[in-house]
Amino acid sequence: MTIDVTGEVSPPQALRHWRSCRDSGERLAEQPPLPWHSGPPPGGPQVYVDSTRRLQTLLGFGGAFTEATATVWQQLAPAQADEFLRACFSPTEGHGYTLCRVPMGSSDFGLGNYAHADVEGDFALQHFNIERDRQAILPLIHAAQRVAGRPIRLLASPWSPPAWMKTTGRMNGGGQLRPECRDAWAQCYVKFIQAYAAEGVPIWGVSVQNEPQATQRWDSCIFSAEEERDFVRDHLGPALHAAGLQHVKIVVHDHNRDELVQRAGTVYADPEAAKYVWGAGFHWYVEDHFEQVQLLHDAYPTKQLLFTEGCQEGGPHHGSWALAERYARSMIQDLNHWTVGWIDWNLLLDEHGGPNHVGNFCSAPILADAGRAALHLQSSYAALGHFARFMQPGAQRVLCAASKQVLEVTAARNPGGQVVVVVLNRSDAAQGFTLLVDGRWAGVQVPAHGILSLLAANGGT
Repeated sequence: MTIDVTGEVSPPQALRHWRSCRDSGERLAEQPPLPWHSGPPPGGPQVYVDSTRRLQTLLGFGGAFTEATATVWQQLAPAQADEFLRACFSPTEGHGYTLCRVPMGSSDFGLGNYAHADVEGDFALQHFNIERDRQAILPLIHAAQRVAGRPIRLLASPWSPPAWMKTTGRMNGGGQLRPECRDAWAQCYVKFIQAYAAEGVPIWGVSVQNEPQATQRWDSCIFSAEEERDFVRDHLGPALHAAGLQHVKIVVHDHNRDELVQRAGTVYADPEAAKYVWGAGFHWYVEDHFEQVQLLHDAYPTKQLLFTEGCQEGGPHHGSWALAERYARSMIQDLNHWTVGWIDWNLLLDEHGGPNHVGNFCSAPILADAGRAALHLQSSYAALGHFARFMQPGAQRVLCAASKQVLEVTAARNPGGQVVVVVLNRSDAAQGFTLLVDGRWAGVQVPAHGILSLLAANGGT
């Protein structure tokens, strides 16, 4: 499917729209165009868009280059390997991802524990290397860059410091960073960024610690909010600046929404720590708590908000429509509460939802079959496409509201002038509504358990 949403301003056109639906099985299927009307709109439910009221600028959408993803990709037949790359990164044939994440060392979705500085007592980091990444992760990133043909912003996140830097002497099972290792650990971020840059892979940002409140049976490390604040203020921030890497964004929290305000607020309340921090990242593995995202924006409007990880836990969930609704609802609500980008977890997994070195199998938008000769696009892939394919990097969220609660909506204006409206209907009945965009209207229907992306050329004007 080719979607041209990057052109210059042109004369008004009919309203184009694409839909995915549980009952029909449609996935990102373009529908017949809908006519625009002028004059008073009819009564009934409405979705109202004012593209002159512009809010946050969007960075983009994407997923994570885990070792699991990269290894499965390398095992694909050549045609499927190319199909995967185009599905995720092509701006004309696929989702056109421009915002992704990479673990800094091992994660649960690695093939085992590993660190880039694994020689005990090597405080000078003379043995630091990224040889493990050159085996699978970097080849995948290089291939993605070629297909994308435009920059991919990359967020690097550690799951654990090397075992010898921790109070437990283990990468798995929590533990804390030893105080005497803080400077060396901060230098690991510097060396990782420099090593990736030497490979032609610029790092856009780093988070301090993936899920710093979680003691997991896989790679994990505990930071209190105060410890994260102090590490950024006294070690990581100064280390990046001293190395000339002050352009690299620092993201704090990188955990669930439920304590986002308290955790990020603790860092932001310290001016010396806050001056180094671009914003806060968050995940979805507890209750929704979208209000926490809004509250943090309201309290600290100059700091940014980024969804940094989400997936359906507990196996691959083959063919489940519930994946699409969870993804679409989160993206709509997160954008509506001032989030600037949305990063999925693994881009690709095998038929079991792995590999995973501790058996923590999960779903991914694309799954490979057992023979690696076919790819299965999950409903979550379609849901991501309703945003990533239409909302271009640099788009601005615009004012958008629905008069009926069952219609969950968000909208953005692309740099070329087009307005994109995404509508989710999680109810058991089709919902008709009038879409009003900048003084014109069109009659629209979203099916039961359906998602629509509507493209109004030039803002409907």
